[in-house]
Amino acid sequence: MLDRNAIAHDELVSIIFTATDDLTEEFPATAARALGLGDVPLLCARELKITHGMPLAIRVLMHFYGEQPRDELHHVYLEGARSLRDDLPG
Repeated sequence: MLDRNAIAHDELVSIIFTATDDLTEEFPATAARALGLGDVPLLCARELKITHGMPLAIRVLMHFYGEQPRDELHHVYLEGARSLRDDLPG
């Protein structure tokens, strides 16, 4: 996400991760710290447990200071997660 949007480490303010209940082995923030983001405030939370929700999902909300206009940001969707956004073209 950082590379795809040319976001520098020093531009990061904080990152919030949410994970579905079926992910229980590690905190998403632990992986972020292993990638060098240990000095960025990181928070993990649980996704709502919705009957028809996508399993094994981690969502990331990244706050940063940058020059990119919002319409030039490139969101990242893996493994069918794009279906979570009904407002995006297929």
